[in-house]
Amino acid sequence: MTDARWIEDNDFNPALPLWTRANVGEVLPEPPSPLGWDLVFEEGTILGWRDCLIGRLGIEESALDERRPEVMGVFGGYAFLGTTILRVWAERTPGFTAGLLDAAYFAGHPDIPPYIAEPWHANDATTETMTGWLGWVMGDRNQDELEADRLLAHRIRAERPNLSELSDRELLDHATSFIPVCRSLFNQHINQSGAASIAPGIIGAVCEAIGDPSKAMHLIAGVGGVDSAAPSFAMWDMSRSARTSGDLTELFDSGYNGLTERVRASDSADAQAFAASLDEFLLEFGSRGPNEWDIHAPSWELEPDLVLALVDRMRGADDTHAPSTEHAAREAERERLGAEITETLSGDPEAQGQFAAALASSAVFLPGRERSKTNIIRVIGEIRMAMWELGRRGVERGDLMHPSDICLLFVDEARAYADQSLAEVSDLVARRRAHFEWLSSIEPPFIFGEPPPPNTEWPTRGAHVALAAEVGDLLTGIPGCPGLARGRAVVVNHPSDPSDLNPGDILVAPMTDPSWTPLFVPAAAVVVNVGAPLSHAIIVSRELGIPCVVSVNKATERIPNGALIEVNGDTGVVTVLELP
Repeated sequence: MTDARWIEDNDFNPALPLWTRANVGEVLPEPPSPLGWDLVFEEGTILGWRDCLIGRLGIEESALDERRPEVMGVFGGYAFLGTTILRVWAERTPGFTAGLLDAAYFAGHPDIPPYIAEPWHANDATTETMTGWLGWVMGDRNQDELEADRLLAHRIRAERPNLSELSDRELLDHATSFIPVCRSLFNQHINQSGAASIAPGIIGAVCEAIGDPSKAMHLIAGVGGVDSAAPSFAMWDMSRSARTSGDLTELFDSGYNGLTERVRASDSADAQAFAASLDEFLLEFGSRGPNEWDIHAPSWELEPDLVLALVDRMRGADDTHAPSTEHAAREAERERLGAEITETLSGDPEAQGQFAAALASSAVFLPGRERSKTNIIRVIGEIRMAMWELGRRGVERGDLMHPSDICLLFVDEARAYADQSLAEVSDLVARRRAHFEWLSSIEPPFIFGEPPPPNTEWPTRGAHVALAAEVGDLLTGIPGCPGLARGRAVVVNHPSDPSDLNPGDILVAPMTDPSWTPLFVPAAAVVVNVGAPLSHAIIVSRELGIPCVVSVNKATERIPNGALIEVNGDTGVVTVLELP
C-alpha cells in the first residue's frame, strides 16, 4: 500500500481561484519530490515570491496566505501557478493589463479564461508603488542587487565544504541553511521577471503602430549576457576539440554512456586537456541539468555524461553553426532595426523616448531574469549535492536503491534519518517511489478555476494521443525567434537521450529548460509543445539565432519523427511537407 503521506494539497481559495500548469510546467515538469518541495519551495521560493509581491510590487499582505501564498502550490501531486493575484497586480500597474500578462506568460492559450474584475482588485496604493517601480524598470535600471546575488551564489559554490567529511546531521544542516537564501534570491527573480515583461510589451505596441509587429521579435534578440545560453557557448568550444582530435573522436564514437570515465582514464594528451575543460565547465555550470529546480533530479555535476551527450550532438556540426556567429548576426540586426525605428519616430519625441527606454530596459531585464534564475539554481545545486551525499551513504547502508531516493523523504524524516531514528527506511522509500511513479503516469489538468477532481480521476498520460499530422497540415503556435528553416523533424522527449538529432534537423520537444539549450545549436529550428514569449526556449533561441515556434499543441505527438517540415519563426506556423 502506498504511504498515505505526500505533499499536502493547497487549500482552494475562492477569491483567488485560477490555477494553471502554464509556465510552472517548465519549472517543474514532473511531480515535485517531498524533500525538494520542503527544502526549496515550501519555505523558500514561494515565500520569496510573496515577499516580492508585498515588499516590492505593492500587493497588500492580507491578499495572500501567510504560510502558503496563492502564487504557486500543489494539487494532486503537481505544482500549479496561481494566476489570479498576478492578473490583479497587472491590472493595478499603470500601462499594464491582465491581458498583456496573459500574453507574456501564457501565450493566449485557449483554455485561459478572460480576466473579470472584482471590486477588491482595485488598489490605489499598489498603483502608486508600481509607478515608482516602473521608474526603475524604464529609467534607473540599477542592478546592484542582482550583482550582489550573483556574487553570493558564486561564493556559496566556492566555499562548499568537503561533503564527505561532514556527519549525516551536518549534511542536512548544511542543506537547510540555504532555505532563507532561496527565499531571498527568488524574491529577486520575481522582481526581474516582472521587469522583463514590461519593455517587450511597449516594443510590440510601437512595432504594431508603425505597421510591422513582426519586428518586435528582432528587437529583443541578441541582447547578450543571457546566462541560460552560456552553457551552449562553452559546450560548443568543447565540441570543437571532440571534432578535431582523433583520440577524442574514437572515445566519443564508442557512445556517451560511461564516456566521462573513459576520457578521464585515457593517457591521451587531448583527452586530459578535454577532461580539464570539462572540470571547468562543471565548476561553472554543474548545478544545471534536466528538471533542475527539483533536487530529486540529477545535475550535470552529478551525471557529467549528460553534458557529453550534448557535446556529442554538437561535434557533428561544422563551424558555420557556431553560436557566436548567429548571436552576432542577431545583435547587428537588433541595433539596425532599433536605429531605423527610432528615426521613424522622430516626429513624435514622446513615443521616440519611450521606445528608446524600452529598448534599453529589455537589454537589461531579459538577461536579468535569466541571471536571477541562474543564481538560485546555483544554490539549489548546493542543496542537491549535500542531500545526494546523504543518499549515497543510504545506498551503502542498504536503506536506499539510489542516492536520489533521499528526496522521497520529507525534511523532518530526513532529519530523523540523519539522527538514525527513522524506522523501516527502505520500505517507506519503496512505497514513496511507487507513488511517485504513479503520479508521473497521470496527466494533470492544464487549468482550473474551481477545486479540481481528485488525481485518481485524472487521465493516464498518453491515453488520448493526438492524430498525426498529414502532408500539407499547418500547425500553429507562437512565433519565438524569426527565421525560416526546413529539415527532418526529430522528436526528443528528454535531453539525456538526444542521439538521433543531427546537424540541420529540427528539434521537436515537449518543453525546454537550460539542459535542452545545447541541442538548439546544431538544430536548424526548434518546435516546442508549450511556452510563451518569455519562456526559456524563446529567450535562448533568440540568443543563438535559431528559428523557434512554441505553444504548438501536442507537437511531439502530431509531428511524425523523420517528417520533413518547415518552421516559420516569424509567423509561428509549422508546415508538414513530407512524411517519413
